[in-house]
Amino acid sequence: MIPLYSAEQIRLADEYAIKELKIPSSILMENAAISITEAILQKYPYIDLSYTFGIVCGKGNNGGDGFALARHLLIKGFQVKVLFLGEEKQLKGDALLNYKILANFIKDYKNSGITNFRSIKDITGIQKCEIIVDAILGTGSIGELKGPLNNIINKLNSIPALKIAVDSPTGLNLDQAIGENIFKSDLTVTLAGLKTGLFYGKGKLNSGKVLKGSIGIGEKYFSELSATEYLIEPEDIVNFLPTKEDDIHKYSAGKIFVLAGSQKMPGAAIFAMNSAMTSGAGAGILGIPKSIQHIVQSEMNSAIVSGYEDQGRGFLSSQDIDDINENIKWADAIAIGPGLGRENETKNIVLDLLKVNSNKKFVIDADALFALGNNNYKKLDLLNKVLTPHYKEFSTLIGIELEKLKSNLLYYGKKFVLDTGSFLVLKGAPTIIFNPDGEVFINSTGNPGLAKFGSGDVLTGIISSFLAQQDDIEKSVISAVYLHGLTADLILRNESEFGITPQKLIDDFSNSIKFLRKSIV
Repeated sequence: MIPLYSAEQIRLADEYAIKELKIPSSILMENAAISITEAILQKYPYIDLSYTFGIVCGKGNNGGDGFALARHLLIKGFQVKVLFLGEEKQLKGDALLNYKILANFIKDYKNSGITNFRSIKDITGIQKCEIIVDAILGTGSIGELKGPLNNIINKLNSIPALKIAVDSPTGLNLDQAIGENIFKSDLTVTLAGLKTGLFYGKGKLNSGKVLKGSIGIGEKYFSELSATEYLIEPEDIVNFLPTKEDDIHKYSAGKIFVLAGSQKMPGAAIFAMNSAMTSGAGAGILGIPKSIQHIVQSEMNSAIVSGYEDQGRGFLSSQDIDDINENIKWADAIAIGPGLGRENETKNIVLDLLKVNSNKKFVIDADALFALGNNNYKKLDLLNKVLTPHYKEFSTLIGIELEKLKSNLLYYGKKFVLDTGSFLVLKGAPTIIFNPDGEVFINSTGNPGLAKFGSGDVLTGIISSFLAQQDDIEKSVISAVYLHGLTADLILRNESEFGITPQKLIDDFSNSIKFLRKSIV
């Protein structure tokens, strides 16, 4: 796992460097500029001296990083045009120092210079630059951008150039990963440590590729720093996967029961069950209304279809509740909800099944999540339960507006799992996992092709399959989410994101495990 930190934790790293290590702040800024230069040129090796950099600098330390960066690029032979959003008298400390050095330095470089911003027309001076660098606010962005700065970001985003942000894109509130108008970066070089807000919400949408830059303090400070938020990396998954011993048999390989599907949505059950079986479960039973059993029977890879009596109504009813409970007791893990329907009778049965079988491992998805609404989830024991809502389902479940949820996503996710003891898989771009201790794991795989009916059903099947194969819920959930996204990413090697379907995810899932193992070794 890669630890992620808050903006405040990184700010304190600067204090540690200055007070404890006795490194002058000007040296930290110099180290940052050198690191940013190296990161840009390593990430984009095709950049040669024909490229011109347009660097937009603010009045704080982020602007100071920009002034120092401009000097190092000049030394390497690049043309640099700096647009300063202020006046020299507004600068202080290291930003002022680096501005003065650059102002003297740049005089000797033809076709390079500093322009003081007076109006939006001044941006024309950098419009023809091949690379635009945002060194305006960095982690200083808190509220919404106003006035000229709002117009500046709009204008910069309209320029057809490679865009790079220093530390954090201007307009992004790192603490909550929100913002209305944000610099749209292709690359963000974030300093000292990786910051959580760059990897989800508006941060993920606007930060592009995120690389860690150095201020020259080493790793001791961070090794002693507590972290509760992490970015999932591939090495974790190889160690988290269920193991297959030589003496394994179909029942010891994991028994799974999927209660899903209705007359309106039989496909959800098919995707969930088949994905469970193709991700390693040894034995599986699909519980489906008897009136539609014939529809799904021929679509099963290897699972048994157990049709329960529904009197032709096509949804879960109380006729065969004893048989359903027997299947739940038999299984090592249960998936409940995909395509199940939202009839009152169905909802009440879901609640009863979860209450009676509180000791079992459940993956609760889709229509089963709907049953938990209106505070019904507060009446249940959700220990050993994995809930897999998308954002709208989660906002409905906890009874808040969707926009309010998005404005403080990690807060609401952490609060939910701490209150309920459950695991929460919040599906989105990216998918975020919350464990009962309030730790957060942000997925690093997946692409827009997953935004399609059935993709979530496939994920439900994979999670429940891994839960059936091993005791560790956290490892099962993290590896399932990562591999689900990786499978979609590998499909892009041969086709576009438009062609990703649930069936292709199922068909290619095993190959993604093989690919991961080979790439890590």
